[in-house]
Amino acid sequence: MTFNIIFLIALALLFDFLNGFHDSANSIATVVSTRVLSPRYAVVWAAFFNFVAFLFFGLHVANTIGKGIIDIAIVDKGIIFGALMGACGWNIITWYFGLPTSSSHALIGGMIGAALVKAGPASLVWHGILKTVTFIFVSPVLGLILGLGSGIAVYWIFRKSAPLKVDHIFRKGQLVSAALYSLGHGGNDAQKTMGIIASLLFSTGLLGKNFYIPFWVVLSCHAAIAMGTMFGGWRIVKTMGQKVAKLKPVDGFCAETGAAITLFMSSAFGIPVSTTHTITGAIMGIGSLRRLSAVHWGVAGRIIWAWLLTIPCSALISALAYSMVR
Repeated sequence: MTFNIIFLIALALLFDFLNGFHDSANSIATVVSTRVLSPRYAVVWAAFFNFVAFLFFGLHVANTIGKGIIDIAIVDKGIIFGALMGACGWNIITWYFGLPTSSSHALIGGMIGAALVKAGPASLVWHGILKTVTFIFVSPVLGLILGLGSGIAVYWIFRKSAPLKVDHIFRKGQLVSAALYSLGHGGNDAQKTMGIIASLLFSTGLLGKNFYIPFWVVLSCHAAIAMGTMFGGWRIVKTMGQKVAKLKPVDGFCAETGAAITLFMSSAFGIPVSTTHTITGAIMGIGSLRRLSAVHWGVAGRIIWAWLLTIPCSALISALAYSMVR
């Protein structure tokens, strides 16, 4: 294994770390904002379930990223470098402004930008790209529907219970929902970096004739995203936990449960969705259950604009990075 390959693997794991750092807000914002856990314990809780997610999910998403976004025949070290620079650059920019954007779509945009510079539109696997782009809109809507639906069900079941009793029950319940969401987060997001590293190894002949995900890649990617979650992106925690909608423990439970179900289904079908989009949609859904004005739609609109800009902006950064190294 050459120095260049080791460097690119390290860069991919740095992206995975930034993914956890950037997206830790998704896993812990509700449980922190409802004061069920302190920030310190919340990140440890989320990081643990990020890491053990490989025990529960297959590698369908990793295979989609590895060979379902761009033609694997054109992948080389320059493509991987450009893709990772585009994704890392956009993650850092949006973290600075406190915007909960998608690390997944930043990575996909990075792959697209570098591939376009190298080989043009023919190098893109449109089926995989369209499936991913479709879920930019489907995952937050599905999260919203499931968050809202679970909220309606829970509020109806506990309609005669005293508020203090409901609060006590769902303070404990939110530990479970946060764990489930963190499992879904690790199971979907860590696989994207696995796909990048595996495509690099395959393109350099280190995997032989068949594309697969080595187990050491699986473990290292889960470890990197868990470490990123441990450090936490606190700017985004504030946006997710307080600025979109004010949450109670029962609201946090419903939002996390709805988002977790969406992530579990997406991972089973190998669709690289945005955990950020999913939990934001779920928070909007449960926030609107009380009243539409409970959701700060101005903040939500700013977040949606950042979502729409993620793929083109990361693609542009990637294209510039690839052009420089080429």
